[in-house]
Amino acid sequence: MHDLTGFQRDLLYVVAGLDDPHGLAIKEELEDYYESEIHHGRLYPNLDTLVDKGLVDKGELDQRTNYYTLTRRGTRELEARRDWEAQYADLS
Repeated sequence: MHDLTGFQRDLLYVVAGLDDPHGLAIKEELEDYYESEIHHGRLYPNLDTLVDKGLVDKGELDQRTNYYTLTRRGTRELEARRDWEAQYADLS
């Protein structure tokens, strides 16, 4: 996870938090969070990077729409990140 950008980490969190989201659902969630437009040229290459790294799986809903799910490795990476963050910022 140390080699991911902040945007890629945010993508992981969104994919983990939604049920098999498609690209536009991910885009909408991130646009709400960032309060600005996320262009396709930024979104899809970063999703592909996460797929290439084995953190996200990509499936096909139909010929035009893909969905994304977190892999076991992606889940472990998010858990490790949460544990790492918790040692520095106890917000409870």
